[in-house]
Amino acid sequence: MIIVPVKEGENIERALKKFKRKSEKTGIIKEQRIRREFQKPSVVKRKKMQHAIYVNKLHQEED
Repeated sequence: MIIVPVKEGENIERALKKFKRKSEKTGIIKEQRIRREFQKPSVVKRKKMQHAIYVNKLHQEED
């Protein structure tokens, strides 16, 4: 759980900015997007492999 201490008289926008920064650093939003829909480990592995092949081809074309 993220706790953002708000000082007396502090602007609410500033507190929201702090909250957003903390949530980005901890990766909560990213993890929530991943957990929204379950993917089988084999599907995740296949996607990673396809991405690696794609990136490898891009690097080969640059040379």
